[in-house]
Amino acid sequence: MKQAVAVVDRVVTERGELVLRQCGGHFEIVSNGVFLMDTRAGASERLLVRKALELVRPGARMLIGGLGVGFSLAEATASAVPAEIVVLEIEETLIGWHRDRLAAYSGHALHDARVRIVNRDMLAWLRSTDEAFDAICLDIDNGPDWTVFPGNATLYDADGTALLRDRLAADGVLAVWSASAAPAYAERLAEVIGPVTTHLVEVPRGEPDVVYLARRTGPDRR
Repeated sequence: MKQAVAVVDRVVTERGELVLRQCGGHFEIVSNGVFLMDTRAGASERLLVRKALELVRPGARMLIGGLGVGFSLAEATASAVPAEIVVLEIEETLIGWHRDRLAAYSGHALHDARVRIVNRDMLAWLRSTDEAFDAICLDIDNGPDWTVFPGNATLYDADGTALLRDRLAADGVLAVWSASAAPAYAERLAEVIGPVTTHLVEVPRGEPDVVYLARRTGPDRR
């Protein structure tokens, strides 16, 4: 039997319609009619953060691009490794959902003293700051080849990849989530940032989710 879908909240932002709906006890987020994510799984989003934290020292500064349903942030705050976790999220409404309906999925992390939520477009914020991070976890889109908004494609081109590299400390790691393999992007990461490892997470239907990790080689910016 098909499960009933109920709209919990619907807002119109500068980027269009954003909907939170509930289906079978789970929440789903839909942007302009396109399904983005739900609360059913989260294994690959947690892996994104876990693998990045395995490569940094205790006391690390972490940047998470995209709040989503909160799996990445929950994984980060469950670890003692990061001393500071900055989360970039463009949708103020989504941040609000994590203060109530989605709070359990992000581990009530908005109340963690290590967490700083920045309500900005990630690309614009990266261009405006000189902060450096030991780990950057990018989970804004469905991958380098499937962006939520056309402007996000810049995050994955040569200039955007160089910008991300410049926000990494020496030996810092960039972790990127993708709903499918993106071999050309993996090559770009290796060329612009440093050695790349690839991690696959099987999903019930379709291609495995993919997590790319690139380790920066170069002088410390801090």
